[in-house]
Amino acid sequence: MTATIKIHEKDLDKTEVYRKLILLTKKRVDLKKILTKKRIEKCIIKTPLLGFSFAASLINDEILKLLQKLADEQMVVEKYQQILNGSIMNVGEKRAVLHHKTRSKKRGFYGKEQKKIAAFTKKIHTGTIKGATDKKFETVVQIGIGGSDLGPRALCLALEKSCQHDALLKARFIANVDPDDAHQVLNSIDFEKTLFIVVSKSGTTQETLTNLNIIRKKFLEIGYKKENLKKHFIAVTGKGSPLDNPQKYLASFYIDDCIGGRYSSTSAVGGAILSLAFGAPVFEKLLKGAFVLDENANKRNIMENMSLMAALIGVWERSFLGLPSKAIIPYSEALSRFPAHLQQLDCESNGKSVNINFKKINYQTGPMIFGEPGTNGQHSFFQKLHQGSDVIPIQFIGFKHAQINKDKIYMRSTSQKKLISNLVAQIAAFALGKYDENENKNFSGNRPSSLIFADKLTPYTLGALLAFYENIVMFQSFIWNINAFDQEGVQLGKILTKKILATEHCDDEILNSLMAIFQ
Repeated sequence: MTATIKIHEKDLDKTEVYRKLILLTKKRVDLKKILTKKRIEKCIIKTPLLGFSFAASLINDEILKLLQKLADEQMVVEKYQQILNGSIMNVGEKRAVLHHKTRSKKRGFYGKEQKKIAAFTKKIHTGTIKGATDKKFETVVQIGIGGSDLGPRALCLALEKSCQHDALLKARFIANVDPDDAHQVLNSIDFEKTLFIVVSKSGTTQETLTNLNIIRKKFLEIGYKKENLKKHFIAVTGKGSPLDNPQKYLASFYIDDCIGGRYSSTSAVGGAILSLAFGAPVFEKLLKGAFVLDENANKRNIMENMSLMAALIGVWERSFLGLPSKAIIPYSEALSRFPAHLQQLDCESNGKSVNINFKKINYQTGPMIFGEPGTNGQHSFFQKLHQGSDVIPIQFIGFKHAQINKDKIYMRSTSQKKLISNLVAQIAAFALGKYDENENKNFSGNRPSSLIFADKLTPYTLGALLAFYENIVMFQSFIWNINAFDQEGVQLGKILTKKILATEHCDDEILNSLMAIFQ
């Protein structure tokens, strides 16, 4: 890690191109006039794993030229290089930002932990390490919340249909402090054949420790001796934390303070459960896929840099057009929990209203992220997207082929073709609309969208997709001159919760009155 260096900093509204972009908002792009075959063929960026189409975005060549100048003026690629060089870019916590290093060519500490995980998981898979009753493990349950749950859970679900086989473990998750969450999982597993991963960087996360206690008590209730519980637990934590205890854990794998929870899926936080569920080689493929998009993020020309182009379009939509939300719609059931992970990634990172010097800013930053898989979402909230009073940009994710080659032809087409046909139809419908004299049936059109596409959802493309979004968030924070790597906004609620729980009777009148509702 290198010493802190002076980061080029300039608020968005202090840039030379800001006023020029503001003026262009008065000349709205009309997708109904400009969305042509030629534009679709032109407005596309491809990498070896992913492609990005922005033909249906509310931009034109004039806007693109200014967005390129904005990226250059804010020195976004140079700041990315500072991250890769280990500079202290998390100014709030005075830390480096090292999640890219987990999948780089020189991984250092993270590479050593990945090798330890690979060696350990091989012993689990071969039965060299078994549970307390000498039975081979069949299930692995991750206990964690936030970044210790959302990303790894989304990735496990994305891979379970195409990568699972009999020799490996079924992945389950417990996150919520709601006791029903833990008991629902615990009532569906065989404790003799289950390995638990406790994930907490600090080793003090309230929800995680509460669920851990429930599980330990359950083991004792069904007849396990306290000294044998160790054989069913491993920890992913910071070195020296309360969870770093060889008396209670079969093994410990380490994470450090330079990777925030929402960026930790390619560290031991995701590596342990993904390797146990699918094998270390599958996790390595995911890391290599992520590295492809990290490499692409180095390109200065926005017409070649997928993440940067998507980031700039997002800034245009949020800070200039004033659009408050963004929907992310994967046309893949395997990615059913991916929007939830991206919601945390984006909202916890760029949900800020002060710059990196902790001064208030005068423009809008990160949008509210939500989403569900298509085609399910079409029968849920697409009514609002098409005809609601708010314009909500959409990012579609689609794949040419299904994960499992068991598709059948029905009514002259396969299910996968029907799926992709729905996706394509939605892009056209949002952009072009449909005039009807009956306003109730009129579609105004000019509702922007973009498309991330690939041949098939594999560990490689999944890793690339993960890095694509992580790099979007990073680039947008550079443009907005905010810190995407701390999360002070989650602290106040935790402090007040601890105040309520510290004593039987809290001395805060407001908190007591609210608690009385539940008494």
